[in-house]
Amino acid sequence: MPSRTDDRPNILFFFTDQQRWDTCGCYNAAAAGMHVTPNLDALAAKGVRFANAITCQPVCGPARACIQTGKFATETGCFKNNIALPLDERTIAHRLSEAGYEVGYIGKWHLASDPEHNYRTTAVPVERRGGYKDYWLASDVLEFTSHGYDGYLHDGDGRKVEFTGYRADCMTDFALEYLRTRTGDRPFFLFLSYIEPHHQNDHNCYEGPRGSTERFGDFVPPADLAGADIPGDWRENYPDYLGCIHSLDANLGRICDLLDERGLADNTLVLYTSDHGSHFRTRNAEYKRSCHESSVHIPMVASGPGFAGGEVLDPLVSLIDVPSTILAAAGLAPPETMRGRSLQTLVEEPSAPWRDEVFIQISESQIGRALRTKRWKYSVSVPSNEPWSGGKDPAAETYTEEYLYDLAADPHELDNLVRDAALANVRAELRERLLRRMVEAGETAPAILPAS
Repeated sequence: MPSRTDDRPNILFFFTDQQRWDTCGCYNAAAAGMHVTPNLDALAAKGVRFANAITCQPVCGPARACIQTGKFATETGCFKNNIALPLDERTIAHRLSEAGYEVGYIGKWHLASDPEHNYRTTAVPVERRGGYKDYWLASDVLEFTSHGYDGYLHDGDGRKVEFTGYRADCMTDFALEYLRTRTGDRPFFLFLSYIEPHHQNDHNCYEGPRGSTERFGDFVPPADLAGADIPGDWRENYPDYLGCIHSLDANLGRICDLLDERGLADNTLVLYTSDHGSHFRTRNAEYKRSCHESSVHIPMVASGPGFAGGEVLDPLVSLIDVPSTILAAAGLAPPETMRGRSLQTLVEEPSAPWRDEVFIQISESQIGRALRTKRWKYSVSVPSNEPWSGGKDPAAETYTEEYLYDLAADPHELDNLVRDAALANVRAELRERLLRRMVEAGETAPAILPAS
């Protein structure tokens, strides 16, 4: 790699889709014993692992809008899928590009289509790419242009680029080609957005590499799923789910090896995380869109400049912190519009004040809001007999308490305490804290009624 005078770090964002935190060996002893994520575990051992990383929106498109802008989903208007990112939103790509970074995007975008503009199977026009102007190889809705094996993307000129083979491997092949062809004259920011381990919608199942069912058939189910009386489709799908994640991990290893081979490893920040988790239809009729840890607790590992030493940090962090972290890695001050804080603060100033809660907006399945503290999970929603009622409005004037979990006594959230009279004071305190967070996110303070 040629030397350059700009010594700011490269940034590679390795983004997975629908991945639970406890699928990673560095988070879960059972996963470690099955060697699901040895490369991520190695990355965490030399970088920083965030033990309590929580999404701010357990839905694909809204979570992506939050990452690109640093705003909550209701602020951008992208509170559900099938709402395009407004053309006037300034993203991390815009800001990094203006600061001299080369900005590239590979994989699933999910922020271009809306009821009036359908780019699910066609090329995303330049103005709808969120500022990723230097390199583009993506599909707006990757599950519409591919399956576990084979499919296509569109490049920056709108040309169809077909691939043959396991999808995660092929996305990585494209990323490796990108990394091999960088001239090194300026730092790069590569947003690598996989769709694995998201289920394949039109096949109604998870699609791991061939052989996953046999390789991971003896899996140890997470405690929230274990038990003969637990519903859902996890029994038939979890082996392939782990197979997807193991494939992602092998591809992470390929990328790290090439960074090392090209002499880029020491000056490249690799940030690994996911948009949300999966509860395998145990909490509602599908896989996410709920307040539960299986939906909202995600893996988050950073390794490279500013993140080293094998630290494990316990403070609660949010997906909304990622944009500020990316800008801070580039030496940029996050704008006031960004709701999160840079995670470098936790590394560089461990005694500095940090939030003790994470605010979550939930949509599509419901209009919901939740607060996750170290001990408690508190969630409210708008009661409705209409399926997918949360797809109509971004917020409401009145909510009803839905869940309260004591995570210290019940980490797998099997005992809902929302009607426990002895915890009325706890609910009252959490209600006020949640209302403050909603107002801080630009929402009008609603009424929150007790559970009936």
